[in-house]
Amino acid sequence: MIAALRTVVVAGALLMAAPPGVGAEPEHEILDFSRLDGWEKDNHAAALEVFLETCPDMDDPDWRSLCALAQQQSAQSARAFFELFFRPVLIRDGADPLFTGYYEPELDGARHPGARFRYPLYKTPPEARRTSTWLSRREILTSGVMENRGLEIAWVDDPVELFFLQIQGSGRIRLPDGQTLRVGYGGSNGHSYRSIGVELVRRGIYNAHQVSAQVIKNWVRRNPEAGEELLYHNPSYVFFREVGHVGDHLGPLGAMNRPITPLRSIAVDPAYVPLGAPVWLEKDGAGKMRRLMVAQDTGSAIKGAQRADIFFGTGAAAGQAAGRMRDPGRMIVLLPIQRAYALLPDGA
Repeated sequence: MIAALRTVVVAGALLMAAPPGVGAEPEHEILDFSRLDGWEKDNHAAALEVFLETCPDMDDPDWRSLCALAQQQSAQSARAFFELFFRPVLIRDGADPLFTGYYEPELDGARHPGARFRYPLYKTPPEARRTSTWLSRREILTSGVMENRGLEIAWVDDPVELFFLQIQGSGRIRLPDGQTLRVGYGGSNGHSYRSIGVELVRRGIYNAHQVSAQVIKNWVRRNPEAGEELLYHNPSYVFFREVGHVGDHLGPLGAMNRPITPLRSIAVDPAYVPLGAPVWLEKDGAGKMRRLMVAQDTGSAIKGAQRADIFFGTGAAAGQAAGRMRDPGRMIVLLPIQRAYALLPDGA
């Protein structure tokens, strides 16, 4: 559940409702590897390393058998491994393909509050764990219910960045002594996410094509009182937990509770794509991408058979790259052979 409520901080997701067609009966088509554009040019060994990160946690016998075989492969045999034991399956649900990006934010903070660091990251209070829906964002931040209970993990210097950290669900806090504190999703208040980008468009402040994470941040900072009210428009509130067992050189934990890898890990809709499965991605638009990814994460805005969110890495540069992306294309799931053919009508 670590990434279950992460809603992507990109222009597309900030304005997104469920796309038409999601929920329709999916169609499956088995493709030949020769029909995957750019397949032969990719670094299959790099993709195999990422697949090995999470395949031991897959419960299905078919996947566990393939994981055991994957552990015996060399860099030179990686491409042959995928071609021999998998079949590419194109899954359609009637919705247009859409690919966006996400990242791991970095914020400045401290273990103790001060004149600069005034905005706390909270652990989940016990009463929030005992109910499906607890207090709203406004009530949590204005009622004093969280104060003097020892629930603070750290304090940061920017409430706007903290809001977007909650949307991403994980991040790093740079401490004054040079150390880094990593935090991950620890729970939520149970309220549905409400887009503040949509609200800015509804008010006539921006047109839909103008809205991005950076545009929203700048508007809130220019309009502090109205900006605070805008953030309250989203009643969802995310609590955190410290993540102490993941090295600084690794990515954040994804939905499989394993570190994810920049530009190789994607978030998918597990209703269509098994978590841990290799996925061939053909992203069009600016920065066209042809790459073998691994489905290792989820997100509340990621719904549909042709919907994916690419992890870009950590920090501001990754955030800018992720925030610019809202592109078409297609993705093809690599499934164990028997499982792939079982999806066809009458198993044919």
